[in-house]
Amino acid sequence: MEDKAILRGHPSYVWREGQERRLQMVRRWAPLEGRRTLDVGCGLGMYTQAFLRYTPYVYGVEIELARARDAWTQGRVRGVAVAPGEALPFPDESFDIVFNHEVLEHVDDDAQMVAEMVRICCLGGRIVTFCPNRWYPAETHGCYWRGRYSFGNKPLVNYLPDPLRNRLAPHVRAYTGRGLRRLFQGQPVRIVHHARIYAGYDNLVARQPRIGHLVRRVSYALERTPLQVLGLSHFLVAERIAG
Repeated sequence: MEDKAILRGHPSYVWREGQERRLQMVRRWAPLEGRRTLDVGCGLGMYTQAFLRYTPYVYGVEIELARARDAWTQGRVRGVAVAPGEALPFPDESFDIVFNHEVLEHVDDDAQMVAEMVRICCLGGRIVTFCPNRWYPAETHGCYWRGRYSFGNKPLVNYLPDPLRNRLAPHVRAYTGRGLRRLFQGQPVRIVHHARIYAGYDNLVARQPRIGHLVRRVSYALERTPLQVLGLSHFLVAERIAG
């Protein structure tokens, strides 16, 4: 199980302020009200449960059967399929909103997953992606050293040249802005929004509220400066513009 977690990441286990903030970002650029919404890589269904506040038409796809079963049995999603992101089991133009949260970096073929999300998105619908920023100062998924995995944030790993970076972190990708947008090139979409966002520091806020809230305010303020480029994650929204 731990090997799978290393390769595919850990799902969100709790809902905190950082996730709520991301949800409101989604709502700004891809209104959810009454929309047919799919969460690709839904995990335990934390985001799908939040989407249900705004629309009853919320579905998920998850590659891990146990996670999919948990999301379904806990009522966090209206329906969930077990499938990889590169082979979504839905007809063309089935959804108004196709959402993926920190999933793209884990799949075998990220370009194929993007193509599949575009395929199932209806004309005028929106594809919402959160994924790791290559210029964030640490690799948050851990890395390998001498064949052994080491958990936790690893400073400056993503600043290394690709051959060395990919030896230390072969299990996960991190994207430059250009590299992420390149995945959408040639697809019938237009990019309507692309930003880098900082972490919510929810753990720090829980342990040391005064310091945590200060760090959070400063980091969110940086999103409005050129230092946005160092944010934790990309937030990209694409709109389907052609059949």
